[in-house]
Amino acid sequence: MTETTIETPDYHLLKNRFRGYYPVIIDVETAGLNCQTDGLLELAAITVKMDENGNLVPDQTYHCHIKPFEGAGINPESMKINGIDLNNPLRQEIAISELDAITGLFQMVRRGQKAAGCQRSIIVAHNAAFDQGFVMAAAERTGVKRNPFHPFGSFDTATLSGLMFGQTVLVKACQAARIPFDGKQAHSALYDTERTAELFCYMVNHLKALGGFPHIAKSDESHA
Repeated sequence: MTETTIETPDYHLLKNRFRGYYPVIIDVETAGLNCQTDGLLELAAITVKMDENGNLVPDQTYHCHIKPFEGAGINPESMKINGIDLNNPLRQEIAISELDAITGLFQMVRRGQKAAGCQRSIIVAHNAAFDQGFVMAAAERTGVKRNPFHPFGSFDTATLSGLMFGQTVLVKACQAARIPFDGKQAHSALYDTERTAELFCYMVNHLKALGGFPHIAKSDESHA
């Protein structure tokens, strides 16, 4: 009788860590809470890779300021929170259209996904449903094709932080992980994405260091 040999995946390869998914950390700043009607104003994304020790580390960064689409809702309360001045001359000079913003994002993500040998990308964000909703709504509005992201799946660092640290607020989760967090820079899409990427990598790597990944089920010795 021939024994079947089961090959152990190389978990130093990103494609084997998340079942073929390519994680992309994202944060958005918006002009309201409704992704269908309110403007997408700022977008940042950071991809990840495995280092030589099989630890997850931040890789490529994408960041842009975005012109609200025609007819977009602008909620004054949201603008107070994010501190964005749509009339700032510098912002008006560098802001790009939703079409260009989403096109640039998708191109960067598809390149990284292909290089990593992953099958599809997945959004990682703090309270991910919010950020994912705005990215997907903008993609639909602009008609950009070849969306690399899973249409509804995501990795929510608020949930993961609640499990690991008992904290769901980004700044408190970062503090628990001993990641410096400057509250004055919060609500900048780039800054929040950088901290979220550090947090996500820390949690993934810490689980590995504790021996929790790859998971090996242990037999229940109580029935032996």
